Amino acid sequence: MKALLLSKYRYLEIADLPTPIAGPDEVLVRVAACGICGSDVHGYDGSSGRRIPPLVMGHEAAGTAAVIGTAVTGLSEGDRITFDSTVSCGTCPYCLRGEINLCDKRRVLGVSCGDYRCAGAFAEYVAVPRHIVHRLPESLSFSEAAMLEAVSVALHAVSLSSVVSGETALVLGAGMIGLLTLQALRVAGCSRVFVADVDAFRLKLATGLGANALLATGADLVSQISAITDGRGVDLAVEAVGIDETVRAAIDCAGKGGRVTLVGNVSPEVTLPLQKVVTRQIRLQGSCASAGEYPQAIELVASGKIQVKPLISAVAPLEDGPRWFARLHSREPNLMKVILTPGEAESI
Repeated sequence: MKALLLSKYRYLEIADLPTPIAGPDEVLVRVAACGICGSDVHGYDGSSGRRIPPLVMGHEAAGTAAVIGTAVTGLSEGDRITFDSTVSCGTCPYCLRGEINLCDKRRVLGVSCGDYRCAGAFAEYVAVPRHIVHRLPESLSFSEAAMLEAVSVALHAVSLSSVVSGETALVLGAGMIGLLTLQALRVAGCSRVFVADVDAFRLKLATGLGANALLATGADLVSQISAITDGRGVDLAVEAVGIDETVRAAIDCAGKGGRVTLVGNVSPEVTLPLQKVVTRQIRLQGSCASAGEYPQAIELVASGKIQVKPLISAVAPLEDGPRWFARLHSREPNLMKVILTPGEAESI
């Protein structure tokens, strides 16, 4: 099969690799679309340490069932499907209580680290366990379906945030997860959602998706939020960047008794303003990946309650993958999600 292979850091090539064989409990997926995640770009240059070459990356994908394992039920060849990026064991204590994202034996498609190697979906075919597969409605294009993994991450963060209808929220960072979190917050019932960033193009997207956009960061952002809320701060701040400045700003913008949900994960350590957290009784909540939100993500995107089309910058053949990775790695302005198609692309 044809695959986009990270053969060494900063070098991707189209390679001919053996087509995976579906085990008894697996489905061989003919990949129709696979999105380039920011974590893939960090893997491309080796900065994450979780994409050790040689490796086929890619975990945001959709396609059709090509081969059904002998023990698989409820699926037929040709079914339109997507799949979770997380492969969970289903038997550890975390899985048994529904926290599959914390699975003791958790693996992620397209990731190679010290503990495991798992081939991804930048290829014509990928084999995945039946229990992570979800059917797609006909109304949802494969390119839109390749966005479902990111949507599920946003939904998981909001599900952990204990949103009460009518609350005011702030999202720090108008990247992919930030813009999807904005929409998830609106679905959850927030009356006002502010989105802060220093990129005017991304803030324009945020405005189009229903946010009150703030071109600000740090102390300037805190000052603006204070003025807008008459000094009370927001009920909830969702940090979707993962650096010291934005984590601190999220805490500073949260009102007394407020919550801060941490989704961004760039810096391994940040400085915590402990006295502010304690004396204002602010609750900090970490959010990792997703844990069963795929069905909800499919329903919300299919119904149009969460829009993903405005966030797709390009749909391109798999062969163009090296060029698009280079453009994303160089932080070319105004680029959001790029979808690669191993087969014939469909319109979105």
